Amino acid sequence: MILEPVRAIQLSEIQQARERIAKTIVRTPLIRLELGSRFPDIRLKLENLQPINAYKLRGAANAMALLPESERKRGVWTISAGNAGQGVAYAARAAGVPCTVVVVETAPQSKLERMKALRAKLLPVPYEVAWQALQERSFPGAEGTFIHPFDDHNFIAGHGTMGLEILEDAPDAAAVIASIGGGGLITGIGSAIKALKPEVKVFGVEPETAAPAALSFEKGSPQVFPKWEASFVDGAGGQSMFPRMWERMQPIVDGYFVVTLEETKDAMRLLAEKARIISEGAGALPVAAALSGNAGKGPIVAIVSGGNIDLQKFCELIAS
Repeated sequence: MILEPVRAIQLSEIQQARERIAKTIVRTPLIRLELGSRFPDIRLKLENLQPINAYKLRGAANAMALLPESERKRGVWTISAGNAGQGVAYAARAAGVPCTVVVVETAPQSKLERMKALRAKLLPVPYEVAWQALQERSFPGAEGTFIHPFDDHNFIAGHGTMGLEILEDAPDAAAVIASIGGGGLITGIGSAIKALKPEVKVFGVEPETAAPAALSFEKGSPQVFPKWEASFVDGAGGQSMFPRMWERMQPIVDGYFVVTLEETKDAMRLLAEKARIISEGAGALPVAAALSGNAGKGPIVAIVSGGNIDLQKFCELIAS
């Protein structure tokens, strides 16, 4: 398969995406996390309040809207640990298009149930198989037009709409921190922010068990993460950094943080206690990174990317 070369996401494309997806997504609130003067000034971008409880709806809605009718007719399919699958399924249902999701079999039950409710056909596979399919862009039994959940120009432009909102609601922001799975979220947000306010720092964060972006930054080239482990942080941290995504991220990301699973649990507990927010692991990573002080005193915008976690699991994690 010949892919179109990687190119920068233009501000005009993000602005057009904003108009295109306005009726599908929620303009999510940006609130202050009240912690007192000893802590950095942290603001929360609450993407857990999207209709699918995750930011992926932005990219999926834009990608679906830009598909030619001939490609829609064939149906669509994607690969996901749950949030991209929900996003594509939601946008596909609204467009009357059949949707199949090659889904990581260990995805939280809440994500699986939501995709089924959105009438998606699910093909459960082990994580390694899903990651391989992401690289090959094919999977036996998955038919129709493939929508890549991160290495897709229109998908990324949709995520960039969040960057526009952040700068409108927090014009004094000094830094923005986003979790990295494949890199689509940070590329989208970073493209918008660097176009409008290049002095704002854009940081990525990953869990210690799966941090290929931080390793790639350290080595200066896209890397495979040698000691990858599955964890409750299922929406961030890949097995490797895709070379195309590394090419996209390099010009716009200022640095990368790695946080422990304990720090992530602490951030989930803090969000629940202080702001009454249910966050999945990937949604709490930026808060954990901001609390470390490594991103400065702020104001820091931490992207709470999603809240799709089984409630029993959430309670176990924040209680432990």
